Amino acid sequence: MNFELPNLPQRPEKPRQYGLTMMMDKGMSVREAENFVEGNAPYTDLVKLGFGTSLLVPSLEAKLNIYREAGVHAYFGGTLFEAFIIRGLFDEFRRYLDRYGMEYVEVSDGTISIPHEDKLKYIEELSKEYIVVSEVGSKVANKVIPNTQWISMMKTELEAGAWKVIAEARESGTTGIYNKDGSANLQLIEDIRTHLDASNILWEAPQKPQQVWFIKHFGHNVNLGNIAPSEVIPLETLRLGLRGDTLLDFLPDAE
Repeated sequence: MNFELPNLPQRPEKPRQYGLTMMMDKGMSVREAENFVEGNAPYTDLVKLGFGTSLLVPSLEAKLNIYREAGVHAYFGGTLFEAFIIRGLFDEFRRYLDRYGMEYVEVSDGTISIPHEDKLKYIEELSKEYIVVSEVGSKVANKVIPNTQWISMMKTELEAGAWKVIAEARESGTTGIYNKDGSANLQLIEDIRTHLDASNILWEAPQKPQQVWFIKHFGHNVNLGNIAPSEVIPLETLRLGLRGDTLLDFLPDAE
């Protein structure tokens, strides 16, 4: 920070277990990754190489090394896991992870149907060698998952070995924990909050109003994901009360 303003909320130092920011990399080049970490690495904990982009981007190993050297943990999007699983290539998926020295892995079933017991087995098996981030929720439009089922899946996936569970919203922020207009699904989020430790949940929040909503309701150290590269520092200003939306929220006389 270029000037130490008083009364800013405290952020835990990296590497941290909460207050996480996950950036969504949808196919950035090596040069773009270099430019990103130069300005954003201190505020970025995780980078998800979205969907199956890791199979297509040139110089993947070089890009991953840029993130590693900057202290940012990269992992492949859960849709890639699903693409391997639907083809019966779980062992090949693990070899792909090892080929690139991945420490983190995402397990999801947002597009394909995987019996939940099988998903738990994948999490348990992968957690022996990797840090697992599992995703709960569907990418399929109009598919309704009861709130009790959301809670049950999140709990059992953490018990199976997931480090964090992601609450699905897609990169659009219009499904899962959100309504079609991007507003928060209040009852679902409140039910999850009541039954789980919020520090174990990574809430996808690609839209600024969603980020503001979570910071106001869960505090500045809420875990947020699917953040666009250009929105990482703006999100940090929201967390610290350095943007109009939250400027008054963290001051001593704010009440």
